Amino acid sequence: MKAGWQTSKLGELLKIQNGYAFSSKDYSESGSFLMRIGNVQNGYVSLSDPKFVEISPASSLQRFVLSEGDILVSLTGNVGRVGVIQEDHLPAVLNQRVARISISKNSPATRDYLLLFLYSDLFREELMEAGHGAAQQNISTKDIVEIQLPVPPLAEQQRIVAILDTVFDGIATAKATAEQNLQNARALFESHLQSVFTQRGEGWIDRQLASLCHEITVGHVGSMKTEYKASGIPFLRSQNIRPFEVSMDNVMFIDAKFHHALKKSRLRPGDLAIVRTGYPGTAAVIPPELPDSNCSDLVIVRPGDEVNPHFLAAFFNSAFGKQLVLGKIVGAAQKHFNVTAAKEVMLHVPPINEQKNIIQMIDSFRAETQRLESLYQRKLAALDELKQSLLHQAFSGAL
Repeated sequence: MKAGWQTSKLGELLKIQNGYAFSSKDYSESGSFLMRIGNVQNGYVSLSDPKFVEISPASSLQRFVLSEGDILVSLTGNVGRVGVIQEDHLPAVLNQRVARISISKNSPATRDYLLLFLYSDLFREELMEAGHGAAQQNISTKDIVEIQLPVPPLAEQQRIVAILDTVFDGIATAKATAEQNLQNARALFESHLQSVFTQRGEGWIDRQLASLCHEITVGHVGSMKTEYKASGIPFLRSQNIRPFEVSMDNVMFIDAKFHHALKKSRLRPGDLAIVRTGYPGTAAVIPPELPDSNCSDLVIVRPGDEVNPHFLAAFFNSAFGKQLVLGKIVGAAQKHFNVTAAKEVMLHVPPINEQKNIIQMIDSFRAETQRLESLYQRKLAALDELKQSLLHQAFSGAL
Protein backbone atom coordinates (compact mmCIF):
# COMPACT_ATOMS: atom_id res chain seq x y z
CA MET A 1 0.00 0.00 0.00
CA LYS A 2 1.23 3.49 -0.83
CA ALA A 3 2.58 5.69 1.95
CA GLY A 4 -0.15 7.71 3.63
CA TRP A 5 -2.93 5.30 2.65
CA GLN A 6 -4.97 3.49 5.29
CA THR A 7 -7.38 0.56 5.19
CA SER A 8 -10.86 0.89 6.63
CA LYS A 9 -13.88 -1.36 6.78
CA LEU A 10 -16.87 0.02 4.92
CA GLY A 11 -18.75 -0.10 8.21
CA GLU A 12 -16.41 2.66 9.46
CA LEU A 13 -17.15 4.83 6.42
CA LEU A 14 -20.85 4.48 5.78
CA LYS A 15 -24.26 3.73 7.19
CA ILE A 16 -26.42 1.06 5.60
CA GLN A 17 -30.14 0.31 5.86
CA ASN A 18 -32.13 -2.62 4.50
CA GLY A 19 -35.57 -2.02 3.03
CA TYR A 20 -39.01 -2.94 4.30
CA ALA A 21 -40.80 -6.15 3.26
CA PHE A 22 -43.70 -4.65 1.33
CA SER A 23 -46.09 -7.24 -0.14
CA SER A 24 -48.17 -7.11 -3.29
CA LYS A 25 -51.25 -6.29 -1.20
CA ASP A 26 -49.53 -2.99 -0.31
CA TYR A 27 -49.35 -1.92 -3.98
CA SER A 28 -51.44 1.03 -5.10
CA GLU A 29 -52.27 2.78 -8.35
CA SER A 30 -50.10 5.76 -7.47
CA GLY A 31 -47.91 7.10 -4.69
CA SER A 32 -44.22 6.41 -4.14
CA PHE A 33 -42.12 4.28 -6.49
CA LEU A 34 -41.21 1.03 -4.73
CA MET A 35 -37.50 0.47 -5.32
CA ARG A 36 -37.14 -3.30 -5.70
CA ILE A 37 -34.17 -5.46 -6.69
CA GLY A 38 -35.03 -5.22 -10.39
CA ASN A 39 -34.94 -1.43 -10.27
CA VAL A 40 -31.26 -1.38 -9.30
CA GLN A 41 -29.17 -1.95 -12.40
CA ASN A 42 -25.43 -1.70 -13.10
CA GLY A 43 -24.75 1.96 -12.46
CA TYR A 44 -28.29 3.33 -12.58
CA VAL A 45 -31.81 3.03 -11.20
CA SER A 46 -34.51 1.87 -13.62
CA LEU A 47 -38.20 2.76 -13.43
CA SER A 48 -39.29 -0.12 -15.66
CA ASP A 49 -42.23 -2.22 -14.42
CA PRO A 50 -43.04 0.34 -11.72
CA LYS A 51 -44.91 -0.56 -8.53
CA PHE A 52 -46.31 2.03 -6.13
CA VAL A 53 -47.13 2.21 -2.43
CA GLU A 54 -48.85 4.91 -0.38
CA ILE A 55 -46.91 6.10 2.70
CA SER A 56 -48.70 8.54 4.98
CA PRO A 57 -46.68 11.36 6.63
CA ALA A 58 -47.39 9.87 10.07
CA SER A 59 -46.44 6.31 9.13
CA SER A 60 -43.54 4.58 10.86
CA LEU A 61 -42.47 3.54 7.35
CA GLN A 62 -41.31 7.11 6.69
CA ARG A 63 -37.81 5.91 7.63
CA PHE A 64 -37.77 3.94 4.35
CA VAL A 65 -38.59 6.97 2.19
CA LEU A 66 -35.72 7.76 -0.19
CA SER A 67 -34.09 11.07 -1.08
CA GLU A 68 -32.23 12.35 -4.11
CA GLY A 69 -28.62 11.15 -4.03
CA ASP A 70 -29.30 8.02 -1.96
CA ILE A 71 -27.09 5.11 -3.04
CA LEU A 72 -28.86 1.76 -3.53
CA VAL A 73 -27.26 -1.71 -3.55
CA SER A 74 -28.94 -5.00 -4.51
CA LEU A 75 -28.63 -7.77 -1.90
CA THR A 76 -30.15 -10.72 -3.78
CA GLY A 77 -29.68 -12.35 -7.19
CA ASN A 78 -27.16 -10.32 -9.16
CA VAL A 79 -25.73 -8.87 -5.98
CA GLY A 80 -23.75 -5.66 -5.80
CA ARG A 81 -25.58 -3.69 -8.47
CA VAL A 82 -25.40 -0.03 -7.51
CA GLY A 83 -27.54 2.94 -8.54
CA VAL A 84 -28.14 6.46 -7.30
CA ILE A 85 -31.60 7.96 -6.75
CA GLN A 86 -32.23 10.93 -9.07
CA GLU A 87 -34.90 13.62 -8.85
CA ASP A 88 -37.13 11.89 -11.42
CA HIS A 89 -37.18 8.72 -9.27
CA LEU A 90 -39.00 10.50 -6.45
CA PRO A 91 -41.09 10.06 -4.43
CA ALA A 92 -39.68 6.59 -3.73
CA VAL A 93 -39.50 4.08 -0.92
CA LEU A 94 -37.04 1.26 -0.14
CA ASN A 95 -38.13 -2.37 -0.55
CA GLN A 96 -36.59 -5.40 1.14
CA ARG A 97 -33.33 -6.88 -0.19
CA VAL A 98 -32.26 -3.44 -1.41
CA ALA A 99 -29.92 -1.46 0.84
CA ARG A 100 -29.56 2.30 1.16
CA ILE A 101 -26.04 3.59 1.74
CA SER A 102 -25.14 6.98 3.17
CA ILE A 103 -21.74 8.38 4.12
CA SER A 104 -20.96 8.58 7.82
CA LYS A 105 -20.07 11.90 9.38
CA ASN A 106 -16.31 12.43 9.70
CA SER A 107 -15.65 9.63 7.19
CA PRO A 108 -12.09 9.82 5.82
CA ALA A 109 -13.47 8.73 2.42
CA THR A 110 -15.40 11.19 0.28
CA ARG A 111 -18.74 10.24 -1.23
CA ASP A 112 -17.36 10.41 -4.79
CA TYR A 113 -14.39 8.18 -3.94
CA LEU A 114 -16.58 5.67 -2.13
CA LEU A 115 -19.11 5.61 -4.97
CA LEU A 116 -16.34 4.76 -7.46
CA PHE A 117 -15.41 1.80 -5.28
CA LEU A 118 -19.04 0.62 -5.14
CA TYR A 119 -19.17 0.73 -8.95
CA SER A 120 -16.03 -1.42 -9.25
CA ASP A 121 -15.76 -5.16 -9.82
CA LEU A 122 -13.58 -5.26 -6.70
CA PHE A 123 -16.67 -4.49 -4.60
CA ARG A 124 -18.84 -7.05 -6.43
CA GLU A 125 -16.15 -9.74 -6.16
CA GLU A 126 -15.96 -9.23 -2.40
CA LEU A 127 -19.74 -9.55 -2.18
CA MET A 128 -19.83 -12.69 -4.31
CA GLU A 129 -17.33 -14.34 -1.96
CA ALA A 130 -19.50 -13.39 1.00
CA GLY A 131 -22.73 -14.43 -0.77
CA HIS A 132 -24.65 -17.51 0.24
CA GLY A 133 -27.67 -19.37 -1.07
CA ALA A 134 -27.83 -22.27 -3.51
CA ALA A 135 -30.58 -21.03 -5.83
CA GLN A 136 -29.40 -17.42 -5.92
CA GLN A 137 -26.78 -15.24 -4.32
CA ASN A 138 -27.80 -13.53 -1.10
CA ILE A 139 -25.82 -11.08 0.98
CA SER A 140 -26.61 -9.13 4.11
CA THR A 141 -25.76 -5.65 5.23
CA LYS A 142 -23.26 -7.28 7.59
CA ASP A 143 -21.37 -8.65 4.57
CA ILE A 144 -21.06 -5.14 3.12
CA VAL A 145 -19.77 -3.43 6.26
CA GLU A 146 -16.97 -6.00 6.61
CA ILE A 147 -15.46 -5.21 3.19
CA GLN A 148 -12.12 -3.38 3.40
CA LEU A 149 -11.33 -0.30 1.34
CA PRO A 150 -7.93 1.37 0.84
CA VAL A 151 -8.36 5.05 1.66
CA PRO A 152 -5.74 7.59 0.51
CA PRO A 153 -5.42 11.14 1.88
CA LEU A 154 -8.15 13.58 0.84
CA ALA A 155 -6.04 15.31 -1.82
CA GLU A 156 -5.22 11.93 -3.41
CA GLN A 157 -8.90 10.94 -3.40
CA GLN A 158 -9.79 14.17 -5.16
CA ARG A 159 -7.05 13.62 -7.75
CA ILE A 160 -8.25 10.05 -8.45
CA VAL A 161 -11.88 11.16 -8.73
CA ALA A 162 -10.97 14.02 -11.09
CA ILE A 163 -8.94 11.71 -13.38
CA LEU A 164 -11.59 9.00 -13.49
CA ASP A 165 -14.45 11.46 -14.01
CA THR A 166 -12.70 12.84 -17.09
CA VAL A 167 -11.79 9.43 -18.50
CA PHE A 168 -15.21 7.97 -17.74
CA ASP A 169 -16.92 10.85 -19.56
CA GLY A 170 -14.90 9.88 -22.64
CA ILE A 171 -15.77 6.21 -22.18
CA ALA A 172 -19.46 7.08 -21.80
CA THR A 173 -19.34 9.04 -25.07
CA ALA A 174 -17.61 6.15 -26.86
CA LYS A 175 -20.16 3.68 -25.45
CA ALA A 176 -23.06 5.88 -26.55
CA THR A 177 -21.63 5.97 -30.07
CA ALA A 178 -21.11 2.19 -30.16
CA GLU A 179 -24.61 1.56 -28.78
CA GLN A 180 -26.12 3.90 -31.39
CA ASN A 181 -24.18 2.12 -34.15
CA LEU A 182 -25.47 -1.19 -32.80
CA GLN A 183 -29.05 0.10 -32.88
CA ASN A 184 -28.54 1.49 -36.37
CA ALA A 185 -27.30 -1.89 -37.66
CA ARG A 186 -30.35 -3.63 -36.22
CA ALA A 187 -32.71 -0.95 -37.49
CA LEU A 188 -31.24 -1.21 -40.99
CA PHE A 189 -31.88 -4.96 -41.05
CA GLU A 190 -35.41 -4.46 -39.70
CA SER A 191 -36.06 -1.85 -42.38
CA HIS A 192 -34.82 -4.19 -45.10
CA LEU A 193 -36.97 -7.03 -43.77
CA GLN A 194 -39.99 -4.74 -43.58
CA SER A 195 -39.58 -3.68 -47.19
CA VAL A 196 -39.69 -7.30 -48.38
CA PHE A 197 -43.17 -7.87 -47.00
CA THR A 198 -44.72 -4.51 -47.82
CA GLN A 199 -43.91 -4.69 -51.53
CA ARG A 200 -46.30 -6.25 -54.05
CA GLY A 201 -44.24 -7.85 -56.77
CA GLU A 202 -45.50 -9.46 -59.94
CA GLY A 203 -46.83 -12.94 -59.37
CA TRP A 204 -47.35 -12.42 -55.63
CA ILE A 205 -50.70 -13.65 -54.34
CA ASP A 206 -52.64 -13.27 -51.08
CA ARG A 207 -52.99 -16.57 -49.23
CA GLN A 208 -54.20 -17.60 -45.82
CA LEU A 209 -51.48 -19.45 -43.89
CA ALA A 210 -53.70 -22.49 -43.34
CA SER A 211 -54.00 -22.96 -47.12
CA LEU A 212 -50.21 -23.10 -47.48
CA CYS A 213 -49.56 -25.70 -44.79
CA HIS A 214 -50.01 -29.40 -44.22
CA GLU A 215 -50.66 -28.77 -40.53
CA ILE A 216 -50.77 -26.01 -37.92
CA THR A 217 -50.92 -27.22 -34.36
CA VAL A 218 -49.66 -26.38 -30.89
CA GLY A 219 -47.01 -27.85 -28.62
CA HIS A 220 -47.74 -29.59 -25.34
CA VAL A 221 -49.68 -27.49 -22.85
CA GLY A 222 -49.53 -28.84 -19.32
CA SER A 223 -47.39 -29.35 -16.25
CA MET A 224 -43.84 -30.55 -16.92
CA LYS A 225 -42.42 -30.52 -13.40
CA THR A 226 -41.99 -34.28 -13.14
CA GLU A 227 -41.07 -34.93 -16.78
CA TYR A 228 -37.76 -33.11 -17.24
CA LYS A 229 -34.62 -35.26 -17.38
CA ALA A 230 -30.90 -34.54 -17.23
CA SER A 231 -30.55 -35.67 -20.85
CA GLY A 232 -32.58 -37.17 -23.66
CA ILE A 233 -34.88 -35.60 -26.26
CA PRO A 234 -34.58 -31.78 -26.43
CA PHE A 235 -37.79 -30.14 -25.24
CA LEU A 236 -38.04 -26.61 -26.61
CA ARG A 237 -39.83 -23.77 -24.85
CA SER A 238 -40.55 -20.16 -25.79
CA GLN A 239 -37.13 -18.98 -24.56
CA ASN A 240 -35.44 -21.39 -26.99
CA ILE A 241 -37.06 -19.76 -30.02
CA ARG A 242 -35.28 -16.58 -31.06
CA PRO A 243 -35.62 -14.66 -34.31
CA PHE A 244 -34.38 -16.97 -37.10
CA GLU A 245 -32.67 -19.45 -34.77
CA VAL A 246 -33.23 -22.15 -32.18
CA SER A 247 -31.16 -21.52 -29.05
CA MET A 248 -30.06 -24.51 -27.00
CA ASP A 249 -29.24 -22.31 -24.00
CA ASN A 250 -31.02 -23.69 -20.93
CA VAL A 251 -32.76 -26.30 -23.05
CA MET A 252 -34.71 -28.95 -21.15
CA PHE A 253 -34.91 -32.69 -21.94
CA ILE A 254 -37.51 -35.45 -21.76
CA ASP A 255 -37.15 -39.22 -22.13
CA ALA A 256 -38.02 -41.15 -25.30
CA LYS A 257 -41.19 -42.65 -23.76
CA PHE A 258 -42.72 -39.27 -22.99
CA HIS A 259 -41.55 -37.94 -26.36
CA HIS A 260 -43.44 -40.69 -28.20
CA ALA A 261 -46.51 -40.09 -26.02
CA LEU A 262 -46.59 -36.44 -27.12
CA LYS A 263 -47.14 -37.13 -30.82
CA LYS A 264 -48.87 -33.82 -31.54
CA SER A 265 -45.99 -31.69 -30.25
CA ARG A 266 -43.11 -33.56 -31.89
CA LEU A 267 -40.88 -31.36 -34.03
CA ARG A 268 -38.93 -32.28 -37.12
CA PRO A 269 -36.45 -30.38 -39.31
CA GLY A 270 -38.21 -27.88 -41.55
CA ASP A 271 -41.04 -27.19 -39.11
CA LEU A 272 -41.58 -23.56 -38.18
CA ALA A 273 -41.87 -22.94 -34.43
CA ILE A 274 -43.66 -19.72 -33.42
CA VAL A 275 -43.77 -18.32 -29.90
CA ARG A 276 -47.27 -18.05 -28.44
CA THR A 277 -46.65 -16.30 -25.12
CA GLY A 278 -44.32 -13.52 -24.03
CA TYR A 279 -42.90 -12.41 -27.39
CA PRO A 280 -45.63 -13.79 -29.66
CA GLY A 281 -44.75 -14.22 -33.32
CA THR A 282 -41.01 -14.80 -32.80
CA ALA A 283 -40.20 -17.63 -35.20
CA ALA A 284 -37.43 -20.06 -36.15
CA VAL A 285 -37.13 -23.07 -38.46
CA ILE A 286 -36.17 -26.34 -36.76
CA PRO A 287 -32.68 -27.13 -38.16
CA PRO A 288 -31.34 -30.48 -39.42
CA GLU A 289 -29.18 -30.65 -36.26
CA LEU A 290 -32.39 -31.37 -34.33
CA PRO A 291 -33.73 -34.53 -35.99
CA ASP A 292 -35.76 -35.36 -32.87
CA SER A 293 -37.26 -32.79 -30.52
CA ASN A 294 -40.48 -31.87 -28.78
CA CYS A 295 -41.93 -28.66 -27.46
CA SER A 296 -44.21 -26.85 -25.07
CA ASP A 297 -46.62 -24.01 -25.82
CA LEU A 298 -45.34 -23.22 -29.34
CA VAL A 299 -47.36 -22.93 -32.54
CA ILE A 300 -46.02 -25.57 -34.93
CA VAL A 301 -46.36 -24.84 -38.66
CA ARG A 302 -45.65 -27.53 -41.29
CA PRO A 303 -45.47 -25.76 -44.67
CA GLY A 304 -46.56 -27.34 -47.92
CA ASP A 305 -44.74 -27.14 -51.26
CA GLU A 306 -45.91 -23.61 -52.05
CA VAL A 307 -44.07 -21.86 -49.25
CA ASN A 308 -40.56 -22.13 -47.82
CA PRO A 309 -40.38 -22.33 -44.00
CA HIS A 310 -37.49 -19.80 -43.98
CA PHE A 311 -39.66 -17.37 -45.92
CA LEU A 312 -42.35 -17.78 -43.25
CA ALA A 313 -39.76 -17.25 -40.50
CA ALA A 314 -38.69 -14.00 -42.16
CA PHE A 315 -42.31 -12.92 -42.45
CA PHE A 316 -43.15 -13.52 -38.77
CA ASN A 317 -39.89 -11.92 -37.57
CA SER A 318 -40.44 -8.79 -39.67
CA ALA A 319 -42.06 -5.68 -38.21
CA PHE A 320 -44.92 -6.23 -40.68
CA GLY A 321 -45.45 -9.78 -39.40
CA LYS A 322 -45.20 -8.72 -35.77
CA GLN A 323 -47.83 -6.03 -36.26
CA LEU A 324 -50.10 -8.56 -37.88
CA VAL A 325 -49.57 -11.05 -35.03
CA LEU A 326 -50.29 -8.38 -32.43
CA GLY A 327 -53.64 -7.86 -34.08
CA LYS A 328 -54.38 -11.55 -33.71
CA ILE A 329 -53.37 -11.89 -30.07
CA VAL A 330 -55.96 -13.24 -27.67
CA GLY A 331 -56.10 -13.53 -23.89
CA ALA A 332 -56.63 -10.72 -21.42
CA ALA A 333 -54.21 -11.64 -18.65
CA GLN A 334 -51.30 -12.72 -20.85
CA LYS A 335 -50.66 -12.22 -24.56
CA HIS A 336 -51.08 -15.40 -26.62
CA PHE A 337 -50.88 -16.17 -30.31
CA ASN A 338 -53.00 -19.26 -30.79
CA VAL A 339 -53.52 -21.84 -33.55
CA THR A 340 -56.76 -20.28 -34.79
CA ALA A 341 -55.09 -16.89 -35.15
CA ALA A 342 -52.13 -18.48 -36.94
CA LYS A 343 -54.36 -20.25 -39.46
CA GLU A 344 -56.10 -16.97 -40.29
CA VAL A 345 -52.89 -15.03 -40.98
CA MET A 346 -52.93 -13.56 -44.50
CA LEU A 347 -49.64 -13.41 -46.41
CA HIS A 348 -48.60 -11.87 -49.71
CA VAL A 349 -46.68 -14.80 -51.21
CA PRO A 350 -44.29 -14.81 -54.19
CA PRO A 351 -43.55 -17.86 -56.36
CA ILE A 352 -41.38 -20.47 -54.64
CA ASN A 353 -38.25 -19.65 -56.69
CA GLU A 354 -38.53 -15.97 -55.76
CA GLN A 355 -38.96 -16.98 -52.12
CA LYS A 356 -35.59 -18.75 -52.31
CA ASN A 357 -33.95 -15.64 -53.78
CA ILE A 358 -35.48 -13.50 -51.02
CA ILE A 359 -34.23 -15.92 -48.37
CA GLN A 360 -30.68 -15.79 -49.77
CA MET A 361 -30.78 -11.99 -49.78
CA ILE A 362 -32.10 -11.87 -46.19
CA ASP A 363 -29.49 -14.40 -45.02
CA SER A 364 -26.71 -12.32 -46.57
CA PHE A 365 -28.01 -9.10 -45.03
CA ARG A 366 -28.51 -10.80 -41.66
CA ALA A 367 -24.95 -12.18 -41.68
CA GLU A 368 -23.55 -8.69 -42.27
CA THR A 369 -25.77 -7.28 -39.52
CA GLN A 370 -24.56 -9.96 -37.11
CA ARG A 371 -20.94 -9.15 -38.03
CA LEU A 372 -21.52 -5.49 -37.23
CA GLU A 373 -23.36 -6.34 -34.00
CA SER A 374 -20.45 -8.54 -32.91
CA LEU A 375 -17.99 -5.75 -33.70
CA TYR A 376 -19.91 -3.14 -31.68
CA GLN A 377 -20.57 -5.55 -28.80
CA ARG A 378 -16.85 -6.34 -28.58
CA LYS A 379 -16.14 -2.61 -28.49
CA LEU A 380 -18.67 -2.12 -25.67
CA ALA A 381 -17.10 -5.01 -23.73
CA ALA A 382 -13.62 -3.52 -24.24
CA LEU A 383 -14.80 -0.15 -22.91
CA ASP A 384 -16.28 -1.83 -19.83
CA GLU A 385 -13.01 -3.71 -19.28
CA LEU A 386 -11.05 -0.46 -19.61
CA LYS A 387 -13.26 1.19 -17.01
CA GLN A 388 -12.80 -1.66 -14.54
CA SER A 389 -9.05 -1.76 -15.20
CA LEU A 390 -8.79 1.93 -14.32
CA LEU A 391 -10.83 1.40 -11.15
CA HIS A 392 -8.54 -1.48 -10.16
CA GLN A 393 -5.51 0.76 -10.68
CA ALA A 394 -7.12 3.52 -8.64
CA PHE A 395 -7.78 1.36 -5.58
CA SER A 396 -4.39 -0.36 -5.73
CA GLY A 397 -2.55 2.97 -5.77
CA ALA A 398 -1.29 2.56 -9.34
CA LEU A 399 -3.22 5.40 -10.97
